[in-house]
Amino acid sequence: MNYYLLKSTCIVFKNNTGGRMLQKAAALFVLLVISSAAFAQSVVTGTVSDQENNTLIGVTVSVEGSNVKALTDANGKYTIQVPQTGKRLVFSYVGMESLTVEIGGKNIINPVLQSANNLTEVQVIGYGSVKKKDLTGAVATLAAKDFNKGPLIAPDQLIQGKVAGVQMINNSGQPGGSTTVRIRGNTAMTGSGQPLYVVDGIALDGRSARPSASPSTVGGVKSSPGGGIGAAPGGNPLNFINPNDIASMEILKDASATAIYGSRAAYGVVLITTKRGSTGGVKLDINASTGVSNMMRQIDVLDGDAYRAALSKYEVTNGDFGGNVDAMDAITRTAYNQNYSVGLSGGGDGNTYRASLGYQDQQGIIRKTGLKKYTGSFNGNFKFLESKNLGLDVNLLSSQFNETIAPITTDAGFTGSLISQALSWNPTQSLRNADGSLFIENGRIVNPLAMSEAYNDKSKVSTILGSVSPYYKIAPWLEFRMLASINYSTGVRRSSTRSFINLEGVQEKPDQGFLGGYASYSSTELITQQFTNTLTFNKEIASRLNLNALVGYEYTNYINKGSNMNATGFGNIPVDYTDALQATAPANRKMSSYYDPKTQLQSYFARAILNYADKYLLTATFRADGSTKFGADNKYGYFLLSLLPGILKTKLFFQILNG
Repeated sequence: MNYYLLKSTCIVFKNNTGGRMLQKAAALFVLLVISSAAFAQSVVTGTVSDQENNTLIGVTVSVEGSNVKALTDANGKYTIQVPQTGKRLVFSYVGMESLTVEIGGKNIINPVLQSANNLTEVQVIGYGSVKKKDLTGAVATLAAKDFNKGPLIAPDQLIQGKVAGVQMINNSGQPGGSTTVRIRGNTAMTGSGQPLYVVDGIALDGRSARPSASPSTVGGVKSSPGGGIGAAPGGNPLNFINPNDIASMEILKDASATAIYGSRAAYGVVLITTKRGSTGGVKLDINASTGVSNMMRQIDVLDGDAYRAALSKYEVTNGDFGGNVDAMDAITRTAYNQNYSVGLSGGGDGNTYRASLGYQDQQGIIRKTGLKKYTGSFNGNFKFLESKNLGLDVNLLSSQFNETIAPITTDAGFTGSLISQALSWNPTQSLRNADGSLFIENGRIVNPLAMSEAYNDKSKVSTILGSVSPYYKIAPWLEFRMLASINYSTGVRRSSTRSFINLEGVQEKPDQGFLGGYASYSSTELITQQFTNTLTFNKEIASRLNLNALVGYEYTNYINKGSNMNATGFGNIPVDYTDALQATAPANRKMSSYYDPKTQLQSYFARAILNYADKYLLTATFRADGSTKFGADNKYGYFLLSLLPGILKTKLFFQILNG
């Protein structure tokens, strides 16, 4: 290029006076002009941060339309030489939305990058995510800012009353007790009617490792009278998760959204995503709360004076013992709760982490009820290779909670329910004798305060949910991911009823040689192993036609086993009966154990979402579930769903079960 410029200059000036000198001067002038035009640059500096004012390390800063690039340092600062032709800077970072900024003569530019999810409106669905504009199913999303606030124990309480069409009912007032969640109404022809819970891609089996609700039940089989206590509501399978560790919850409602999970999603799916670390400096989150609980509304019953007036009105001559007792008040209290959690997160260069610890102590409004929970979690997201195409996600949730449970049951009438005993108690009858000892009725009427004192029921459940998920981006539009996880939970429960309470099979009868008392020691072990492989494709395959496709294979193995020891005939020994089972006569002891038959689930699934011109959408989902629960000649169930919404407004659903 310079050669031809010089040549033309020589031609212009070759006939002038002193031509050779002018030629050299002109050539030098042209070279200086060309050099200044080619190398004129400006320096731009600044600091890159995110929406939470955290500086970002390793952000790529480039001049649009050129190969000039720079990276931010450990403090998020950058310096870049901008050619004269440079008009805009482009800032890009993994997990954040790329940002283009006009230079406009500025020497300092401090951009703020936003999370990619906030701008692209990505919706988490089964085994992946899609853009909201490509979504055909009914999905409701709640982020941490939308959750219910207060002293919550289980994650399902976060969404209570928040999602249209979703009902959440506490089965009892027991802290840590089970709940009923209805996504598709109350009708359930088969099964529990409960939704499938999926935590960070790991499907839970819906059971709690807290041993059987009745001290006389082992593995669903009655093993002894149990003192008439009966069966109490079960434990909540989500107790092991600290609500403060949850980032978002997605509720998949209709067949289009849930079909990818097959028959397990018949009653909807709840996807729980835990919090992740973010790039930048170390971030410390501390949460603390405390509160009190009282019974909001009591059933209006007669007090002692009103009861006496009723006896007089109806000319009843017995039943008035002269007292004025509130039996419900005797077994309830003002309950205090406290909740603390601390989280530590950070990262850089595409690698992030988050760790947390939590403690909760919540008393129940019924005497001798409550829950203490200890939780810990860790997750890390790591990227390898210069291209960052190879990654590894690591997740670990662990917890231990201790419950103290009241004798409030669902199948034993008033003799097994403290509330019923209090409501049916004669308000003129004192709960204690004159010497302060507990009053025990001769008959079937049970003193609720005495029942509370006689009954002790404690459980301890420990859970570990861990997973590793390596993945590789084969291409920007093609990713392979593997997930290996284990959910291990074990529970121990000690229940006992003292011999002084007047329950058949429990009360001591010296004249008959029966010492009385009942105790049960139960243990349960639940293990779920899951292995999932998925291949995800997302690309525009033709003009204005985009395909988001997924194929996968999954294997799940379930283990459930436990044991029980129970005995009667303890008398008045001063220790907890569960610590002295050997003190009873051998004939009064029983032992049992169980190991559920081997249960395995092998699944193949696929999903395709076609989007043409952002107007026409077609979603097709297929899943084949093979279960050891099925007969030898009918091992697989097939689930196929096709949904074509949008302008055509048509929907087609197939469910096929055959061999």
